[in-house]
Amino acid sequence: MPTDVKVPALGESITEATLGQWLKAPGDTVAADEPIASLETDKVSVEVNAPVAGTLAEQLVKEGDTVEVGAIIARVSEGAGAAAAAAPAKEVADAATNPPGPAETPLPKDDVHAPAEEHADLTLSPAVRRAVLEHHVDPSRIVGTGKDGRITKDDVLAAAQAKEAGPVHEPEARSPAKPVAPAEAGASASRDPGLRREDASERKEERVKMSRLRQTIAARLKDAQNTAALLTTFNDVDMSAVIDARARYKDLFEKKHGIRLGFMGFFVKACALAARDIPAVNASIEGDEIVYHDYLDVSVAVSAPKGLVVPVIRNADSMSFAEIEKAIAAYGKKAKEGTLSIEDMQGGTFTISNGGVFGSLLSTPIINPPQSAVLGMHRIEERPVAKDGQVVIRPMMYLALSYDHRLVDGREAVTFLVRVKEAIEDPTRLLIDL
Repeated sequence: MPTDVKVPALGESITEATLGQWLKAPGDTVAADEPIASLETDKVSVEVNAPVAGTLAEQLVKEGDTVEVGAIIARVSEGAGAAAAAAPAKEVADAATNPPGPAETPLPKDDVHAPAEEHADLTLSPAVRRAVLEHHVDPSRIVGTGKDGRITKDDVLAAAQAKEAGPVHEPEARSPAKPVAPAEAGASASRDPGLRREDASERKEERVKMSRLRQTIAARLKDAQNTAALLTTFNDVDMSAVIDARARYKDLFEKKHGIRLGFMGFFVKACALAARDIPAVNASIEGDEIVYHDYLDVSVAVSAPKGLVVPVIRNADSMSFAEIEKAIAAYGKKAKEGTLSIEDMQGGTFTISNGGVFGSLLSTPIINPPQSAVLGMHRIEERPVAKDGQVVIRPMMYLALSYDHRLVDGREAVTFLVRVKEAIEDPTRLLIDL
């Protein structure tokens, strides 16, 4: 008797999800605890595992459907190969009794005239489909290197590069027409505005339903704008001291702790130090009360395949540089693999976002409710600055602190940012708690 596959518990206050992608098709052999589907919740993606070893007998919902916790989405027949063997046997029997006629002969999979769009709709993720359209490559000719042979975005980019290196010229499908000289063609087009020359590139559009995660991000950001009294204050910071410290100790640090020394550790420690002086920046509003925290749980913005996520480094104020860097690296790896859990995302009293890794010079970040502030880091660039009466070149970074003016006064916001600037420009302050 088939075993039901149910939607697992998704975390506190989350009662439903969207079936993002089937990882297995009916007839596929599955192992116990092997992922067979991916669910998208308001915060993260969650994989649904097979409860027993066997064969995926049937799928009860389609990709894009909304499912509730505990709902049955598929069934697995125990005993590998039963359903998989039944399908080919049925096809052989059908072929024997109803042989296809000349007009019904199926196209081989590698036929150049096989419909690429149909292939893409069935097997490609939205990101891959978008890359296929952008680079004008035929997905049916790409050998996938992803899980179960799926085509990845890197596969599409590699195919596009190969296409540029050696374009494949396919035969013209239309009947031959009388050649027209370029000058003649241009003259005819100019004489008649209604005529236009055929362009080799095609104008295409793609409609992709917003994922549940993207919808939640949009709703939360808009809610923050509608609810909070947002204001941003700016400053710049000389990164010379931090760069020198990293250059001097990076090898010893990595040898001892097994992790590279990055910039984020300095900024987390600097924010923890500044929050002690300006606790409102690390507070939140609940109803008509202000909640002050005697700890700093830092939400670190990380880029994931399906959007920006903010896993939380808990008790960052009491962590060492090595502990902070290890936590950031672990979250970055999980975000890239899509394995962040609900618990990784919950909580957070303050956010740090580093747009500099993408080349951003300056921005006004939006707070992550119910938090009251977010620090935006940006790219480091050499600029002329005045030091001791002389113009010198220094590696400078703009800092932006967006805050909820209902809770944080302008003086407090500016003072907090100055404290961060002082700690970064003189990292000794981080060691002696100044």
